[in-house]
Amino acid sequence: MPDDDLITCSCLCGAVRFQIPRPPKLNSCNCSACRRYGALWGYSPPTHARFLQGEDHTVPYLRGEKSLAFHHCATCGCITHWQGQADDNRAFNLRLADDPRAIDGIRIRQFDGADSWTFLD
Repeated sequence: MPDDDLITCSCLCGAVRFQIPRPPKLNSCNCSACRRYGALWGYSPPTHARFLQGEDHTVPYLRGEKSLAFHHCATCGCITHWQGQADDNRAFNLRLADDPRAIDGIRIRQFDGADSWTFLD
């Protein structure tokens, strides 16, 4: 995969770094967690996205039904990704892109995680 198809991201302090292939869309969810986190979720198969450093430096937070673990950097607190607990599903917070222009032009879908569990667009 060419490097220009990869988006490199890091938390504020730089302890956690990851790369993800440029996704066709990003999700903005309005559930009680995501709207507070302000994340833009990019999805990738687990074999395509990879941590460059610090995966073991994240702290999981499980809420509600405990089906997702939201991970944040243990040092600076940035939300880095979420990980499904019953499967390999995960998404990365692309608001952490080292170059914010890296996500320019990617469609942002509005997901109603607060009520209907459907896309609003």
